[in-house]
Amino acid sequence: MKFQIEDVTVYFPYDHIYPEQYSYMIELKRALDAKGHCLLEMPTGTGKTIALLSLITSYSLSKPESPIKLIYCTRTVHEMEKTLAELKLLHKYQKEHLGAQARILAIGLSSRKNLCVNPGVLSAENRDSVDAACRKLTASWVRTMAAENPNVPTCEYFEDYERAGGEALLPPGVYTLQDLRAFGREKGWCPYFLARRMVQFANVIVYSYQYLLDPKVAGIISKELPKESVVVFDEAHNIDNVCIEALSVSVRRQTLEGATRNLNRISQEIDRFKATDAGRLRAEYNRLVEGLALRGNLPTTDIWLANPALPDDILKEAVPGNIRRAEHFLHVLRRLVQYLRGRLETENVEKESPVGFLVSINNHAGIDQKALKFCYDRLHSLMLTLEITDTDEFLHIQTICDFATLIGTYARGFSIIIEPFDERMPHIPDPVLQLCCHDASLAIKPVFDRFQSVVITSGTLSPIDLYPRLLNFHPVVSRSFTMSLTRDCICPMVLTRGSDQLPVSTKFDMRSDPGVVRNYGKLLLELVSVVPDGIVCFFVSYSYMDGIINAWNDHGILKDIMQHKLVFIETQDVVETTLALDNYRRACDCGRGAVFFSVARGKVAEGIDFDRHYGRLVIMFGVPFQYTLSKILLARLEYLRDNFQIKEGDFLTFDALRQAAQCVGRVIRSKADYGMMIFADKRYGRHDKRSKLPGWILSHLRDAHLNLSTDMVVHIAREFQRKMAQPFDKTGGGDKRTLLSQEDLEKMGDGSMHEMLY
Repeated sequence: MKFQIEDVTVYFPYDHIYPEQYSYMIELKRALDAKGHCLLEMPTGTGKTIALLSLITSYSLSKPESPIKLIYCTRTVHEMEKTLAELKLLHKYQKEHLGAQARILAIGLSSRKNLCVNPGVLSAENRDSVDAACRKLTASWVRTMAAENPNVPTCEYFEDYERAGGEALLPPGVYTLQDLRAFGREKGWCPYFLARRMVQFANVIVYSYQYLLDPKVAGIISKELPKESVVVFDEAHNIDNVCIEALSVSVRRQTLEGATRNLNRISQEIDRFKATDAGRLRAEYNRLVEGLALRGNLPTTDIWLANPALPDDILKEAVPGNIRRAEHFLHVLRRLVQYLRGRLETENVEKESPVGFLVSINNHAGIDQKALKFCYDRLHSLMLTLEITDTDEFLHIQTICDFATLIGTYARGFSIIIEPFDERMPHIPDPVLQLCCHDASLAIKPVFDRFQSVVITSGTLSPIDLYPRLLNFHPVVSRSFTMSLTRDCICPMVLTRGSDQLPVSTKFDMRSDPGVVRNYGKLLLELVSVVPDGIVCFFVSYSYMDGIINAWNDHGILKDIMQHKLVFIETQDVVETTLALDNYRRACDCGRGAVFFSVARGKVAEGIDFDRHYGRLVIMFGVPFQYTLSKILLARLEYLRDNFQIKEGDFLTFDALRQAAQCVGRVIRSKADYGMMIFADKRYGRHDKRSKLPGWILSHLRDAHLNLSTDMVVHIAREFQRKMAQPFDKTGGGDKRTLLSQEDLEKMGDGSMHEMLY
């Protein structure tokens, strides 16, 4: 269908549209018109992705004189593929209506591991090894040697791509990662470098958060993108954590031992070069005297990772004299590694600010701030000069230089925490030195500054007013949408006590109470006998899940559950979990029914959908708070309190409740779907906790369902299943429409449309 929103003709590839999709588009258009940033919370399963894509591409088509580029960031490769599949459908529809005018180029961009088609390179086991294997075949000096000596191996795909030169272009269309690989094989060109090159020509780019938020990657991939771009962060409820991880570094003993090995190897390489080609080292020295700004003209294959710190001014300065010569730089790094090794020999937890740490490094190791600030770039330059291709062997020294550059650049927003052992296992010495970033706005600030509109959207952004404070920006539009339903297909309940009236909770002092464990077991046992198909249970941590499953096994509860349904468990091993999920789905498909035990904050809670019969009920056992004694968390809470006036309790509750909402949201993936959500903990009964759940869950949580015991929950579950089995009208009857056709949109003036939406 196509319809007007003010001056934009929106092309929407389906015959009907949900009212909330329409209001979502209106708000999104307001933000684009204002050239500002926006925060939009939209319930899961209401077609958020297609609403975003169709409005932004239609908006771009309506302004051909200044087309905007769409940069769509997802968290996983699976989500990237889903987004591109939706875009394919939309593009086909737009071409039917507009012909050649609607042609766009849309690509997905991922790591070499997901795009490479050279079987020799792909055989490497992890991402870093694939990158290094690629570099061994494509680095400029390897190719120069191959030109003189035909026995030197190179990559035929890359050679053909280089030979094609300016001809190596992608025709217009929408390309998923699989399409790119197929196109590369057919033409004999390297899909990874082709996609990297097409980023500047593409109208739509879909890639991972890291490509914009991690400065090491963003400096290479995203520096060419124009200001007239719209950036979308989808499923962005954890965006503050992604920003913090991008600027945090951990150093362990293994890191320092590996770094020492790396330095010895670099030292041998320098001696070899001095003997054979001293001119190269001299040329590098002269280049560093003039400054790092000359780095811009490196061949793409040689570019490794950009500087982890953000300011541009670093590139315009000359590298300090004491690290210009290669052997002097190595000497500085050896002193730094020696200093860090000494700091790890502590028996108490130590916490320091970057400024204090810098003073200490200067006093004990004689390394000043400026030298530290340039470590990462200086290492990069040296590795290029020494023509080192197996970069995966040098990850340890990269980590040390990453740490040095960050600490030399930022004075606030960070702290250094040294822990001699993990508090949960105090008898095992495992010292770790962590540079922790506490300020999420540091990594995302360049994105807000550089692009005209940034859209942050997810199914769980409640309370929505906390995100602008955490990320330090001012949205022009901030809205939370509810779900328009013809029937109440979501049934959230709060269970506060067992059938013996004992309260249940995973509070630290209650979680191992045999009464609580027994009541949780009884709850699940009662429900597996009345709820058909799949049930998903989320626990607060792996250790708690192991403990409670063992206790249920000893009491014979697990055996009774298995009489009704099969049981599958998520583990920390990805392969095992994938197998468990496949078999869980098979058990649901064949009618045997199954229970899946999973952990909040785990892989399953974030990315796997339990739609239709795969999830008729989800139980959240407890409130998934972070480990509150963690030194890093305490330092971050102190920083948030002092700088953003966010109270510790508020932040911890907000963080736990967004994880809980993320877990239970897995059960509803479309409006025809239905499912129950049980929050099994007496703390959900309190208003201050509950009120932080998203509006679309709260609007279905009745007062009568706020303080239930096990037998009441079972009774409600029976009633709900019976109600859901009745036939219903999908479009909605009477005045409350839940599906709008093109005629509905045309028939209704703006006024009546507005009444119907709200």
